Amino acid sequence: MTNPSSPPVLTGEDLQTWAALATVLEWLPAALDDQLQRDSQLTHFEYGILYALAHAPQQTLRMSVLAGYANSSLSRLSRAVGRLESKEWVNRRPDPSDGRYTLATLTDAGSVKVTEAMPGHVLTVRRLVLDRLTKPQRRQLREISERIMGGIRSEEGWSPA
Repeated sequence: MTNPSSPPVLTGEDLQTWAALATVLEWLPAALDDQLQRDSQLTHFEYGILYALAHAPQQTLRMSVLAGYANSSLSRLSRAVGRLESKEWVNRRPDPSDGRYTLATLTDAGSVKVTEAMPGHVLTVRRLVLDRLTKPQRRQLREISERIMGGIRSEEGWSPA
């Protein structure tokens, strides 16, 4: 049991490890957003939506599934999809198999947009993360990330097919 008069603290290597990870968690999203905004007028969140739809069967997903992939509330996702709809990159419609759900579908223009955005995004991911690591380190990073994900949630996160 923890003594309230002496709360737990991080020190030494534990503090250094946490500080490094916390810094990556703060810096990386901004760096990804900067590149995508500059080159493609997309946020990383919007790019993720387009990418997930581009790789889904019939380029369509239920909004609830997409929200799970994006670790997003339905309201945040709905606002983002609304922005993508206004640019004619995504369409929404009721799910014909169950009208309680809404489907999001990538349009032809959205497919072009994600295809155009992908090379710059991939180069940025490689430059900032993957190319800085050896092949064994990349494998370790994946395994470490999966372990951390398992500590946060029991369900699996998005994974490429």
